[in-house]
Amino acid sequence: FAQITAEESEDEPLSREERADGRLSERDAAEGNNEGAVTEETEGDRQREEEEEAAEQLDQTPTLSNKPRKKKKKRKTKKTSAGEALEDNDLEDIDSLLEKIEDTNGLSQQTQSGIIADSRPLLYVEHRNLNPENELKRYFGARAVLGDQRPRQRQRQYVRSTWLTAPKNTWPRYSKTGITMQLVDTRRGVQYFTFEHHREYQHVQFKFLDAVESMDPNNIVLLLQMNPYHVDSLLQLSDVCRMQEDQEMARDLIERALYSLECAFHPVFSLTSGTCRLDYLGCPHHVCQGAGAMAFFLALFKHLMFLEKRGCPRTALEFCKLILSLDPENDPLCVLLLIDFLALRAREYTFLTRMFQEWESHRNLSQLPNFAFSVPLAYFFLSQQEEGSELELSQARERAARLIQLALIMFPSVLMPLLDHCSVQPDARVASHSFFGLNAQISQPPALNQLTSLYVGRTHALWKDPAVMAWLETNVHEVLRVVDAQDPLVQESEHKRKMRYQSAPRNIYRHVILSEMKEATAALPLEVTSQPVMGFDPLPPLDSIVSYTRPERTNHPSNESTL
Repeated sequence: FAQITAEESEDEPLSREERADGRLSERDAAEGNNEGAVTEETEGDRQREEEEEAAEQLDQTPTLSNKPRKKKKKRKTKKTSAGEALEDNDLEDIDSLLEKIEDTNGLSQQTQSGIIADSRPLLYVEHRNLNPENELKRYFGARAVLGDQRPRQRQRQYVRSTWLTAPKNTWPRYSKTGITMQLVDTRRGVQYFTFEHHREYQHVQFKFLDAVESMDPNNIVLLLQMNPYHVDSLLQLSDVCRMQEDQEMARDLIERALYSLECAFHPVFSLTSGTCRLDYLGCPHHVCQGAGAMAFFLALFKHLMFLEKRGCPRTALEFCKLILSLDPENDPLCVLLLIDFLALRAREYTFLTRMFQEWESHRNLSQLPNFAFSVPLAYFFLSQQEEGSELELSQARERAARLIQLALIMFPSVLMPLLDHCSVQPDARVASHSFFGLNAQISQPPALNQLTSLYVGRTHALWKDPAVMAWLETNVHEVLRVVDAQDPLVQESEHKRKMRYQSAPRNIYRHVILSEMKEATAALPLEVTSQPVMGFDPLPPLDSIVSYTRPERTNHPSNESTL
């Protein structure tokens, strides 16, 4: 696979004439000149060819058996050359149109060395990377992944083609649910959308809230039998299935919710452009009856977590980029705490280092423990690669060393839990030094404790590599030398820790709840853990916008006693 991609990237972009010749030669192959190419033909085509050959053989003299094939070939080449001028013009028209479309999208990607990934926006999403089957095919081959699926698909009824999930035969027939997407505003080339709930969907939503309050999952199942694509019911039932260890069903329900929402997309809404925004809460200032994109964000996040557990980190990273691109300023599910881990798992080290370089100035990524430790780790892995030049490798090594030392000085409380999770015993000097000792964990603010616990619990497996541990040990000793020399940077970092991490914003709590990392959930404050958490709306924002209200429930007095 590495050789295939290398060959593809080395290919020069074809000229128009070459592309035209390539397409004409493909047409030749399809017409019957299939020496070395296998084409699928229908029975009617085969019969027609046999009749032609029989007619040609009648015209030829019986002594020369080779001539019919030669004459047939000549006739075909004449036919193609006769139509070549016409087809060339058509192809040029098509190519010029395609180039115009590419230019308008700002993605004219034909350069001398093919497509340069760095010229694209940082959060550019590729459709092919949203399909986990493509990633699994790269690991195991198409035969192992697809199995016997290909013949069956021909008999399948027509279903709408979607990018986020592939609809399954086992799903109920899709019909409009009453959710639509509306374009609310366009500012500076960025389009703002929201989901709207029509009246019939609102009635189903009220029934769903009654079902949730009944505390009986069977009521949600009954509601889904009547309304199989009601999104909040699918999200809530998925959580119930996951708690009952039915992972397959839980994943299937999330995919169905995503399919339902994608079928409601606005025609202009694009997953890949990076210029479409969705508000987690809804429309501000009550400019529309928007219900917010909360369900869409949650479905994407839960789908991403299933993909990561399934062993598809590259696909999960693409979904993470998608969530971040929908609301990069507010980041309602705080996927910035997760994107570094997925980039390391998917070995997309260049993406992670590029993100750090581009966003550090306005987002202060180095103040998040996960970026502070993951970026130097990415540089270390880049320095271990064989294909880079010696200069690039040495620069990566220097950056990795500098950044990991800064991370250890800023967040000393990460080291001991990380070594503990990796089952590594620190040497006597590190274990006895007060800088990394128990005091580092006790003295840090609770909000910082949540971030460090989340990072260690999630990414400790990436640090178990012996080469990584040896590199970390060298830098830990260098940090202790700086601490013993009473460098002012140490005091400055301690002051920043005490001032900056007083309380965590609500989106971090929401992320911790959704991640279900036991190390981090144990560190959540009482005001968060004391309130009930619903799968369809974990930790609702304090400034939620209510676009429609639920009618008051009338309690009919009954003659029966309480018991």
